[in-house]
Formats: sequence, structure tokens, C-alpha cells
Amino acid sequence: MTGRVTETTGTTENGAMSDGAGTGARRSAGGASTWGIKPRASARATGEGTVPDGAVVEQRWAVFHRWGPYVLLAAGTLLSVSVADEVGMTRGERWASGVLVVAAAALQLAWGSAERRRPGPSTESVCYYAVRWGIGFALTWMSPLFAFYAVIGYFGVGRQLPRRLVRWGLLATAVTTAGSQSGGLPPRDGQGWVFFGAVLLVNGLLVALFAHFGELEEERTRAQAVTIAELERTNAALQQALDENAALHTQLLVQAREAGVADERRRLAAEIHDTLAQGLTGIIAQLQVVANTRDPELARVHVVRATDLARENLGEARRSVHNLAPVALDRDGLPQALEKTVAEWGERTGARADCTVTGTVEPLHEEVAATLLRIAQEALSNTSRHARATRVGVTLSYIGDEVTLDIRDDGRGFDPRVRPARTGSGGFGLDGMRARAERIAGSLAVESEPGHGTAVSARVPLVRHD
Repeated sequence: MTGRVTETTGTTENGAMSDGAGTGARRSAGGASTWGIKPRASARATGEGTVPDGAVVEQRWAVFHRWGPYVLLAAGTLLSVSVADEVGMTRGERWASGVLVVAAAALQLAWGSAERRRPGPSTESVCYYAVRWGIGFALTWMSPLFAFYAVIGYFGVGRQLPRRLVRWGLLATAVTTAGSQSGGLPPRDGQGWVFFGAVLLVNGLLVALFAHFGELEEERTRAQAVTIAELERTNAALQQALDENAALHTQLLVQAREAGVADERRRLAAEIHDTLAQGLTGIIAQLQVVANTRDPELARVHVVRATDLARENLGEARRSVHNLAPVALDRDGLPQALEKTVAEWGERTGARADCTVTGTVEPLHEEVAATLLRIAQEALSNTSRHARATRVGVTLSYIGDEVTLDIRDDGRGFDPRVRPARTGSGGFGLDGMRARAERIAGSLAVESEPGHGTAVSARVPLVRHD
């Protein structure tokens, strides 16, 4: 069309000064052509790999796709009507553009309902895109300012066209916007066609460039989605493993407790059989002699023996009960109970006994506390019976997820490779201490050398009190 662009000066809606109404349309449409090249809104990833505002972005794009075409159509219509005389629109073109504007609004209204029923590229969406482009091209032919509506083809092209048609759809929209930017369609002369071709080439290159960037961004988004999904699966598997490990740990602790109770029962049964049962048998034998004799002196001797046996077995019974349940832990925590035990041992034996607690003290599970106290008592008992020590040091250390108990003395020592004979005093020696530690997943180490003292070290897991 000839003579449509006159030399008027004004300001376009984006604030840029134009040298004519057609040029203003060109700048507005040109600015819009850089929008919407990304076919879909890509979520922004943060440093933690999360997408906090993805849902908000999708909602805003949905609002734009619903109302944006109406707004841009209204903007193009108002601007075209306001400069209809300047761009040389005939009466017939004005009526035709009015009919096309109504058709565009009706098309958009119908498409809004259809898209909700069937989102994504389809035959209906391709037809909608083609008809909308045709209306936009025809309107821009009659007035370059209708390019404000035509540029809607840049937006949501990935939602409406299959992947193989996206570039063709963008190129078709670029033809319409290039016509607006070059002063209107058709060009007036050969120079106009050259200018139109140059503008179309620039638009095509920009479309190709931004389409490529959009594909790269979409590929990056897909890769991030795959990575996030993989991380979620890994985290779920890790959480499941942690839950299973916690359940297993609880089960092992219960089993260790049950095993400890069973061991204590076996130990108590053995001690009853070896001491109390034999003692009671001896008492019965002494009393039978007393019952069958008439000699007062002989009866007195056997009564004294029976009394001594009763006292001895009473002590054995008390010792067995004491070893089964640490009374000291009923009133105090392990550090206080250990300090009292060491102090009482030092007063009873006359040796210097020191107790030290290091680290952050935490309440321990009763099985762990009882095990460590029993190991300390047995080690001190062994020291008093065998070591002839003048100084003993006991250290209780809270180190990370472990608790360590060290008992050192300056006694005569021994060779750890030589297994000591079991004594008849009721103790169960190093093997018993080691068994106690191993029952709660711990360990016990002994370092000694004849003439250079002994060091016993027990390491057990730090299981907190429930």
C-alpha cells in the first residue's frame, strides 16, 4: 500500500521517540519480537538446586496466555484507529479491520475453552495458530500498528505447535512484524522491498538465535529436572537406609540386652550351683552330724562350722545380687557412681585412687552405664587381689559417638599372653570384662608387662538414655 506512512512525530508506548506512526509501530513490534522466544516458562534454579518460584511463574504465564491476546489486540486497535487517517486506511479497510478484530476476539474466546479441555500441541492448536496468524497478517497489512496483536505469535508457540513447526511459526510471525517495522505491507517500491528483506533477515536471525537459546534453556531445565529427580530418589533411599539402620540398631541393642540378661542368669546359676548349693549342702551335713551326736563339744564344733558356712554363703548371695544390678546407678549417673566406686575402693585398700571425667557428659543408656561400671568394679577388684598397686587412675572419656573407660595401675603387671587361672572369689576376670563390652558392640584392650603395671581400656558406643 502506498502513502500510508506520513511524517508525524510522537512517542510510542515503550517510550522510544519515533519518526512516524509506522516507525513507532516498528519499534514497538520489534521490542516485542524478543519476548516469548522461549516456548515455555523455565523455572529458575537456586544454589541449593530447588525451584521455589516455578509454580508462580507458570501461573503468571497462564494469566498472560489467557488475557494477553485481548490486551494486545485492544492496544493495536486503539492505536490503529487513532492514526487511521495518517496511515491512509480507507473506509473499506476500516470496516474490514473491525470485522477481523471481532473475529480475532471470538477466535481467542473459543480457543480459551478448547485449550482447557486439551492442553498442549494438537491439530486444533495448529489450526488456531494459523488462523490467528492470518488475522494478524491481514490486520497489519491494513495498519502497521496492528503488529502489536501479530506479535502474540511469538508467545506460547511451543504450547500450540509441535516441535517441527515451531521455527516455521516463528518465521511467519517474523514476516508480519518485519512488514510493520519496514513501514507497512506491501513495500512501495524496489528499495522498500530491499528494506523489508533486510528487516526480515534481521528478524529471522533474531528468531533463530533466541529459539536456539530457548532450546538450550529447555534442555538445561530438563537436565535439572532429571538431576533433581535423581537426588530425590537418592535422598529417599538414604532416608530408608537410615531408618533401617536405626531400627537395626534398636534391635541389636535389645538383643544385646537380652543376651546380657541371659548371660547374667547363666552366671548367677553357675555361682548358685558352685557356691550357694554346695554351701547349703555343707550346712546340712554339719547339722546332721549335730543331730546324730551326743558329744556337746563335737556338736559345738559342727555348729560353728555350719554358722561360718552360712555367713560365707550369705556374702556370696549378696555379692551375686550386687553384681547383677548396680545399686549405685539407681541414685547417680555413671560419672558420679564411678567416682564413688573409685573413692570407696581407695579407702578400703589404702591405695591412691583418682577418677577423671573428660568430654561432654551425656546421659547413657542404662545397659551401657551398667556395663562400664561393672568393668570398672571388676578391674579394681583384680587390681586389689593381684596387682599390689599403690596408685590407680580411672578415666571416663566422652569422645564423639564413643565412651572410653581407662583403668591404669602401677602394680606388678603380668603377661597378657598367659591366660590366668580362674579364681574362686566370684570374679570372672578379663574374659568376662571383654564379654561385657562386646555384648553392647564395644571392645576391651589390655596392656601390661611384668613389673610395669596394667592398663585396661574399654570402648563402647555412646547410646543415649531414652
